Amino acid sequence: MLELHNDNGAVIASNDNWQDAQAAQITASGLAPSDQREAAIFATLPAGNYTAVVRGAHDTAGVALVEVYSVGQ
Repeated sequence: MLELHNDNGAVIASNDNWQDAQAAQITASGLAPSDQREAAIFATLPAGNYTAVVRGAHDTAGVALVEVYSVGQ
């Protein structure tokens, strides 16, 4: 599970399996994960501070790699 929080701590986007939501946008970006179980969020954000929170399946612990890209429009 991937959550994106704004500077007030509110969840502004979340995703578990990237093909469940935003599949067209993520695929069109050319950055789609190879595994459908991976989480991905495509978001247009104003300048500011954001926090990505990653959780394992069923709130388990693990290791995560979070990547952020600027995608030309």
